[in-house]
Amino acid sequence: MTTRWLTPEEQRAWRAYIAASRLLEDAIDRQLQQEGGMPHLFYSVLSSLSDTPGRRLRMTDLAEALKITRSRLTYVVNRLERDGLVRRENCPEDKRASLAVLTDEGMAVLERTAPGHVETVRSLLFDRLTEEQVGQLEAICTGIAHGLQGEGAAAGADDVPWRRRSSCS
Repeated sequence: MTTRWLTPEEQRAWRAYIAASRLLEDAIDRQLQQEGGMPHLFYSVLSSLSDTPGRRLRMTDLAEALKITRSRLTYVVNRLERDGLVRRENCPEDKRASLAVLTDEGMAVLERTAPGHVETVRSLLFDRLTEEQVGQLEAICTGIAHGLQGEGAAAGADDVPWRRRSSCS
């Protein structure tokens, strides 16, 4: 099999993507640590729960929404639960499942932190793009995400983070 090396244009695009995504994630993490005392992933859990009916979601569904492994989500929810921002409940429909529930205290932290987070995202990302570029960014990212999730690709159903089996015995 012949290696399909990146063209110079693809190499520049790849390196630009890596630089932008790392710098953006770092800036968002720093802002959320300073204003909310939590990293971006923790904020994302609170935000995702706030968008659901009853501010609750099955852990497996939350892992899928966040595109992370179930074990990573368990670690994050344990920390948020310890801080009183999230609690777990048994799932009434499936005794094997549990729900992550955003507490009133978690909602209050989210409401205090959200304005600064939105301003950071706006100033670092969207203020630098035209309306047309925002649409292009959405289309590009959606296409990549769909491809990585196996939609229209050869990837297996278990190859996404939230469906992977733990490698620990």
